[in-house]
Amino acid sequence: MDLAKYRNLFLEEATEHLAEMARALLELEKEPARGESIDLVFRMAHSIKGMAATLGYDGIAELAHGLEDHMDGYRAAGRVAPEGLGLLFRGLEGVERMVEAVRETGEAPASAPAELLAELTAPGRAEGAGPPKKVLRRP
Repeated sequence: MDLAKYRNLFLEEATEHLAEMARALLELEKEPARGESIDLVFRMAHSIKGMAATLGYDGIAELAHGLEDHMDGYRAAGRVAPEGLGLLFRGLEGVERMVEAVRETGEAPASAPAELLAELTAPGRAEGAGPPKKVLRRP
């Protein structure tokens, strides 16, 4: 299997998804109850998680999963808490840095930034969120 081909596809798609997430987060700054933007951030994080997991980029998959779960709480609440936007932007930046590492080295960092992941998955961090879901781990 030609991993370079799949890595390039991942980089292209992840870059597009991250740009869409950034636009949606900017929209949520103006309109925290914009359901389309909440759903878009959730779906883009979900897509990045799946692509990263498929290629063995566990750290990226783990952080994207944390973002996805965090957004799930906001989806349930129907709005993003204004104080939660900073964390969402930090999560986006974390995934962007990890994707950039793949672009530069061909390899993703082995794990997500622990402090950021802990913030994203802390119980009750997202308004309306229940306990955090299990974080994706590869055997």
